[in-house]
Amino acid sequence: MLSYVPVFLVLGSCAGFLAGLLGVGGGLIIVPVLVWVFEHANVAPVHALHLALGTSLASILFTASSSIRGHHARSAVDWQILRSISPGILIGTYSGAMLASRISSVGLKWFFVVFACVVSVQMLMNAKPKPEKILPGVLGMFAWGAMIGVVSSMVGIGGGSLSVPFLFWCSVPIHRAVGTSAAIGFPIAFAGAVGYVVSGTGVSGLPDGAVGFVYIPALAAISLSSMLTAGWGARVAHALPVIKLKRAFAGLLLLMAIKMLMSLLLQ
Repeated sequence: MLSYVPVFLVLGSCAGFLAGLLGVGGGLIIVPVLVWVFEHANVAPVHALHLALGTSLASILFTASSSIRGHHARSAVDWQILRSISPGILIGTYSGAMLASRISSVGLKWFFVVFACVVSVQMLMNAKPKPEKILPGVLGMFAWGAMIGVVSSMVGIGGGSLSVPFLFWCSVPIHRAVGTSAAIGFPIAFAGAVGYVVSGTGVSGLPDGAVGFVYIPALAAISLSSMLTAGWGARVAHALPVIKLKRAFAGLLLLMAIKMLMSLLLQ
């Protein structure tokens, strides 16, 4: 499978740039591409998606670190929000990863397809909630964090497609919502990666180089290249209106979701 390292490097570059630019997108690109690679490399189909989800979340640790630096340099990260939402994020994401390990690959694919279609349509329409609320209290932030964490762990993302609309709905300015969402991606990635490593430990049929449901060669290549481009994406996000790029990404995401849907229907 080492012959796919160039694919992993290009994938990481694209995912890092998108994560920094839009606050969403890294995992939604990484997961379907990794599923394609693993299936073509003869990884057992029952493990391909779980391995892609775990590897995607682990790579977001590095993408988020680089993206956070870019947004923090522009004072776009609200650290108080991060502290208040992190307990729910950590518990929800770890629980979601453990739950995902008990769901069939087909079931998770259906969940991913539906989620990706919803996100892509929302981005194509540029639909945004009205900033009419304020941030909830401790219990509310915990509940929202847990919900964001569970869903993120089951689709292998850093949570930006959920946390950005939530923060904007709570009257957080959009650039600050994107920057804070990038920071929220770190506890999601940490708890999710730990969950997939634990749930995949001892599972037979995984490829050499896998630690639980995390494939280390892909993680190394994706992380290296994504760290080089995430900061660039964050700088561009503060300099350009990104609506056209967001719609182009949404179109690509919708096509990838349709491709995965067709593979499900033709099984």
